Amino acid sequence: MEFSKLVGTRYSCKQYSERVPDEATIQSILEMARLAPTAKNLQEQHIYVARSAQSLETIDAVTPCRYGAPVVLIVAFDKNNVYTYPGGTRDSGIEDASIVATHLMLAAADCGVDSCWVNCFDPDKLHEALGLPEHEEILMILDLGYAAPGAGPLPNHFSRKPLDQTVSHI
Repeated sequence: MEFSKLVGTRYSCKQYSERVPDEATIQSILEMARLAPTAKNLQEQHIYVARSAQSLETIDAVTPCRYGAPVVLIVAFDKNNVYTYPGGTRDSGIEDASIVATHLMLAAADCGVDSCWVNCFDPDKLHEALGLPEHEEILMILDLGYAAPGAGPLPNHFSRKPLDQTVSHI
């Protein structure tokens, strides 16, 4: 799909059908995310694919925002393998994982799969519930699936501030 059309039509799906993306589609989405740029190409991301009843129940226990998605991707990063900015007070973990997550979201749309970026959860509770390695930090979860009949963007989806309110030329 042409990029401008893809970003113009993609929305956060909040109601999924029971149709499950096939394995080839999931692998394609993951492959496109693997190509995402990271600081110093450290590739510190770790993506967990949740689709078993048990893992989805674990996610449902920490967020009401799965919306019935049959697949959920959990995007984490290795806190011990990040680029530290000059000055030593900031590192690239969150931004690199965000770039990967954005690639996942847009790759899904390109594959015809709906998604919703979810941050309405306690990352520490989910980390503990899933028993993830201590050196990893969860950034977000991404619901994946196909929209239920009648689903669509929320009314405020197409509301955008004008560029002069979000951009300054210096």
